[in-house]
Amino acid sequence: MSVKTIVQQQYRNIVDSAAARVAGLTTPPEGWLRTARSALGMSGTDVANKMGVTRARITKAEHAELTGGITLKSMQVTAEAMGCRFVYAIIPASGHVEDLITAQARTKAMAIVGTASKHMALEDQTLPDDKIAEQVERLTRELALEMPSNFWRDQ
Repeated sequence: MSVKTIVQQQYRNIVDSAAARVAGLTTPPEGWLRTARSALGMSGTDVANKMGVTRARITKAEHAELTGGITLKSMQVTAEAMGCRFVYAIIPASGHVEDLITAQARTKAMAIVGTASKHMALEDQTLPDDKIAEQVERLTRELALEMPSNFWRDQ
């Protein structure tokens, strides 16, 4: 196993571990800032005073979180003012990095085998569906393992 493969596996483990920890976690309807503030029994003025800003700035930050317009830095500073820690993660929708890689490999394999099948059909040498499926599965495994430089490019 190459160093590149080992490092990539370590990154996969980090992302998969984060995905497992936050499985089922969703943003509360009022957003995390307001929800945490309310859970702590803090008013917007309390948070504003700790941050040295106006109450309007807290209201604006809470609204910006809901609309996707808040910065990571603002989330972090506001969380810290409430005695909290701000965390974020980017995780696969499926929960596992391997699922995304396999899906991309299958898409590429189907395209490659499909193109080859068309050429063979033109030469009156079509393969049965089960053989085509076998080739797609074989190529999927191969592409997922090798991940060539054009792996994530749509072609």
